[in-house]
Amino acid sequence: MSTPTDAKLSVGALTALVVGSMIGAGIFSLPATFGRASGGFGAIIAWLIAGSGMLMLAFVFQTLARRKPDLDSGIYAYTSAGFGNYLGFASAFGFWAGTCIGNVSYFILIKSTLGAFFPVFGDGNTVVAIVVSSLLLWGFHFLVLRGVQEAAVINSIATVAKMIPILAFIIVVAAAFDRELFAVNFWGNLTALAPEPDLAHLDDYGRIGHAAAELAVVPGESLFEQVRSTMLVTVFVFLGIEGASVYSRYARNPRDVGIATVLGFVGVLCLLILITLLSYGVLLRPELAALRQPSMAGVLEMIVGRWGAIFISIGLIVSVLGAFLSWTLLACEVLYAAAHDKAMPALLTRQNGHGVPSAALWLTTLFVQLFLILTFFTEAAFTLALELTSSLTLVPYLLVAAYAVKLARSGETYENGVGRNKDLLVALLATAYALLMVFAGGLKYLLLSAVIYAPGTLLYLKARHEQGVAAFNGRERVVFAVVLLGAIVALVGLVGGWIVL
Repeated sequence: MSTPTDAKLSVGALTALVVGSMIGAGIFSLPATFGRASGGFGAIIAWLIAGSGMLMLAFVFQTLARRKPDLDSGIYAYTSAGFGNYLGFASAFGFWAGTCIGNVSYFILIKSTLGAFFPVFGDGNTVVAIVVSSLLLWGFHFLVLRGVQEAAVINSIATVAKMIPILAFIIVVAAAFDRELFAVNFWGNLTALAPEPDLAHLDDYGRIGHAAAELAVVPGESLFEQVRSTMLVTVFVFLGIEGASVYSRYARNPRDVGIATVLGFVGVLCLLILITLLSYGVLLRPELAALRQPSMAGVLEMIVGRWGAIFISIGLIVSVLGAFLSWTLLACEVLYAAAHDKAMPALLTRQNGHGVPSAALWLTTLFVQLFLILTFFTEAAFTLALELTSSLTLVPYLLVAAYAVKLARSGETYENGVGRNKDLLVALLATAYALLMVFAGGLKYLLLSAVIYAPGTLLYLKARHEQGVAAFNGRERVVFAVVLLGAIVALVGLVGGWIVL
């Protein structure tokens, strides 16, 4: 599909898509999420692993955009080119489903934020919260139907607006940062590594010095467990790194895709690290862990009073609505691209007069609506949505990285081998990181992902039937059998109670 020149996106707009997609709900939940899981030392290691791994993935997207500019639909196109039709479909479907469930987490967090002021919204999954979220969902649905370019402009404005409260938070928390409090929180519960902290200063502030002392000397989770328990969270906050790649067909210059990806990633990584680590210097770990989401609001309220919570809450709503718009655009584009290449039913190639993949948008909105309703039956709705989103999206990331390995090993597009070894090393590191994240996420979310992948395969079967070709080759039958077995095991686990939502 051709795109008019005047409708093309600049490197700035592509970067805004990356930043707008990455900065959403997750960044506002970091203080409590890390406080429950790890001390400062574990958090530093977690961000080093996540930052390095995701940087390798960013470089992979940059390399593929440069070497395969004809593959202009990102995740789906790369996987399909490398591993065939069914895995290409699975990559597109997994990314799409993860994006949709990520959007559900956005609505939950908005209503949880409002629940601090209006109890009727509770933790974001009450009946009233679901009804209001549904109204917002369909409002955005009809906004996107007006056109991708108009939505991209609104996203750019929202990206700028959301940065104001985030930067203000960092400045205020940095000014209030207490080194001795950070030292208490630094080691988590690692008795063997923790030095004796000086708690006198903390007592001067009326803080819970006794609890701090216990925190420093009571054995708890190992450093490995602390880091592992943060891994899916770090994946979630980096989701959207592929935003420019997915929209590469709209780029004025294919090289802008890689530039936008790396620029957006580096900027967001700096914000994530600052928010996480500075919070350890304001509240004790038990206090951080006890904060309701969005926990950034609770941290700022501790420093400046009630208006700080209100300020962050407003920023979160702007941020989340902007990210929801970005992710909706990405989800529709992935479905459209897969259908355009005949990996999904032809119906999903249908566009309206504004060039919007309208059929893909309708399917996306209906899927999000379904999961919004399901949140009523889940206690920890936000955590489930966050971690399931990460698990679903890791599979496409792994396949893209593996394709980059395959491309570098084959030597395709590498004249005289220039740059081949470097790109191979980067791709291998990105693949190893994605595998590590799949392991860190645990078996539960892999099995729950299979429950979504298995019925989703019906879309693939429909597409293959439309073309009059066999559904699977021999290797693909094995892959589908594994997915189906995983879905059956997950359903048995849910019924038996050993998998809990």
